Amino acid sequence: MTFSVHGLAVSRGIAIGRAVLVASSRADVAHYFIGADKIEAEIQRVRVARDAVAEEITRVQRELPKDVPHELSALLDVHLMLLADEQLSNGVKHWITDRLYNAEWALTTQFEIIARQFDDMEDEYLRERKADLEQVVERILAFMKGVASPVLPVAQANRQARQQDLLLDDTMDVPLVLVAHDISPADMLQFKQSLFVGFATDVGGRTSHTAIVARSLDIPAVVGARSASQLIEQDDWVIIDGDAGVLIVDPSPIILAEYGFKQRQGELERQRLNRLKHTPSLTLDGQKIELLANIEMPDDTANAVNVGAVGVGLFRSEFLFMGRAGRLPDEQEQYLAYRKAVEGMQGLPVTIRTVDIGSDKPLDKLAGRTQDGQLNPALGLRAIRWSLADPPMFLTQLRAILRAAAHGQVNLLVPMLSHVSEIRQTLSLIDHARAELDNKGIAYGPVQLGAMIEIPAAALTLKLFLKYFDFLSIGTNDLIQYTLAIDRADEAVAHLYDPCHPAVLRLIADTIAECNAQGKGVSVCGEMAGDVAMTRLLLGLGLRSFSMHPSQILAVKQQVLRADAGKLARWAQEVLLSDEPAALL
Repeated sequence: MTFSVHGLAVSRGIAIGRAVLVASSRADVAHYFIGADKIEAEIQRVRVARDAVAEEITRVQRELPKDVPHELSALLDVHLMLLADEQLSNGVKHWITDRLYNAEWALTTQFEIIARQFDDMEDEYLRERKADLEQVVERILAFMKGVASPVLPVAQANRQARQQDLLLDDTMDVPLVLVAHDISPADMLQFKQSLFVGFATDVGGRTSHTAIVARSLDIPAVVGARSASQLIEQDDWVIIDGDAGVLIVDPSPIILAEYGFKQRQGELERQRLNRLKHTPSLTLDGQKIELLANIEMPDDTANAVNVGAVGVGLFRSEFLFMGRAGRLPDEQEQYLAYRKAVEGMQGLPVTIRTVDIGSDKPLDKLAGRTQDGQLNPALGLRAIRWSLADPPMFLTQLRAILRAAAHGQVNLLVPMLSHVSEIRQTLSLIDHARAELDNKGIAYGPVQLGAMIEIPAAALTLKLFLKYFDFLSIGTNDLIQYTLAIDRADEAVAHLYDPCHPAVLRLIADTIAECNAQGKGVSVCGEMAGDVAMTRLLLGLGLRSFSMHPSQILAVKQQVLRADAGKLARWAQEVLLSDEPAALL
């Protein structure tokens, strides 16, 4: 019987194939008490399994092919760091020694404790690193059970043809799609080299590692599909609709034929979009539109250049700070990373945002707590607040960015500013960083200074911001969250997260208009910039600079080439005045 499962669309395209299921290793963990004489043996079991998994990941890293995405190697590093984490190993020892839990029980118990700490983190990317920890634990458990890595080439013999098979050219060599609770980076490598044409996971979000790798490989994927791995059976026919975030299980021949047509149409559309790489981004009435790339790591610049980005509008520097077991990158390491990005853009501008996370220990020590003792995930010590609370760390980053500016055009972007006191502190520290480099005789370059508009207070005091900054960048993701008081990570209210809410659109429109009036640069770097449904509206509001994931650039460029910005201006004002703007898009 045909049914559908809904999740999050994270990588576009259609994949059709038979399901290969990978179950969670923690589902059938044994729970029993051991004798005191077995303590050392149980600890040794975990240690041996952990070392074996680390050796396996290290081997995979050594054998990575040259064309593998940089994200995959970086995520393998994250797993190695988690394997070496003392909190994990010491916790397991505690449960075995003090509670006499068996090794598997101790490991899963400690995982749940650490996982709750991840849940309390305010940064969405950091919260989703819980999935990496879960994968590390599952690989250790799998080794203790003697189970091989789950993503291996699957024998396809002895399959009986069904009616759906007859719609494919070769019933004995059909494509495979992977359905799992989650997929580790090590398994993703094998996934890339295997027959899998798409994947779906029960967990994950738009910034989870599975989503990041899927986009970098341009593979159709759906994450956060809840109980997909329980509902779908081994060898079921599955359609993965990466555009709509839907899985269709056991499709009828008519549905299968329809999606086969969509799949072919999608491939043709990609080929047509690729022809736009070198086409100037101009509207029908001759308006030049700047299409920039959002990147996480220096190696992402290659993809940005390949799709015709005219610069980097957002380098999320926090990715350099993540998965390091509390050790922050030093000045030289950051400088080399920023320099690599600048040189990778071949003379095009690079906008580097200062770190936009809150660190665990400073947060626990400095941030206020709610009555139930939990950190508020949205209003805590993050972004510039965290940087200003730790001047030595911030100065280290500022010096590294300034040094990288000696190698090309660099813009420095500051996130989450809201008070004039924060602005003055930030500018003072930038001057201090320059003075430190002068005193040491170290070369550095000029930078344009920008601020992110992602808090309503900032959007309502634009003239103040424009007194101090050369350009503004609208972070629509957070601006929507703070304007509507909606926690994007809370499923109970996520449906209220509305980019087209009249208040949100008014703040965006006013920001664009004020910047244009004062001759200051303004861009949108949130998800709205890469949403083709919003391109015409943003053009009509006067936006001329968009920054998005490289995979979205050509689709947005197509919308730009078809638009008459002058004619869209009047329509955009009608949208702003509407009670239901989304109905007019």
